[in-house]
Amino acid sequence: MDFKTKTIPSFGVAGNFTGHLEQAGEARDFTNIKTAEANAPKALFPTFLPKLNSSITPDFLHVFPFTPGKIIFPEGEEKLQIEPECAILCDMFWEGDVITKIIPKTFAASNDCSIRKEGAKKISQKKNWGPASKGLSENQIEIPNGFTSGGLLDNYRIASFLVRNGNVFDYGEDSAVRDYSYIYEKLLSWIVDKLNNQKDEGPAENIHAYLLESGKPSQVMVSIGATRYTDFGEHNFLAKGDRAVVVVYPENKYDHAAISRMVANQEYDDSMVSVLDQVIEV
Repeated sequence: MDFKTKTIPSFGVAGNFTGHLEQAGEARDFTNIKTAEANAPKALFPTFLPKLNSSITPDFLHVFPFTPGKIIFPEGEEKLQIEPECAILCDMFWEGDVITKIIPKTFAASNDCSIRKEGAKKISQKKNWGPASKGLSENQIEIPNGFTSGGLLDNYRIASFLVRNGNVFDYGEDSAVRDYSYIYEKLLSWIVDKLNNQKDEGPAENIHAYLLESGKPSQVMVSIGATRYTDFGEHNFLAKGDRAVVVVYPENKYDHAAISRMVANQEYDDSMVSVLDQVIEV
């Protein structure tokens, strides 16, 4: 699946690692959002929608925000953070106007980069501020045996780093993909429900209406949730010249120290490791 075609809508999952929203200062935004379980994700938010005939979808969501090598700092903003995630690229199936299922085909490292600011009414307003505001690794790894417990992704972890003046800092907690609050079949069912039924309330949006305006796309990309930050990541924001790095790697082949060395040396030569390495530009 080639995400560079700019025809695939993209979304992110808010609140799929316990504690991340609190660290990001966003938990209060979801106070009135009711969930089926205490640890359930809070909302599915849009980051990009292909444009056809649009009257409902905000224009800024039609700007393709993904680049593999850089993040352009948003003008007039001060606080920008890496959001280290695993993304899944899926086939999406419709019956009439209803999405019936999504089937993940590949996964990749994702930076769902976010502006920390007060007063944004919707999550998406802090996510897409133009070209080069997000990132997805060009190395998208096939899921050969299904998006399920016991499959390939059970062996993968998410690590993230900020590289500043040649020094490598752990930015997010090194976390197993299997430890998302919602993962595999439970996550897919939740995503399908939100794609069909999420209401325009609080920080959430009616994304089903957006998808209908986009012509009922047959594929979708979802970044399935940001990991918790380290103390350094929680309190240090991105600046010009930094490198923001997200790595999704197999834990049976590498430990965290080996991944940190890989990032320091920029030696990314294993096709089973998905790396996103972006320079911050102003």
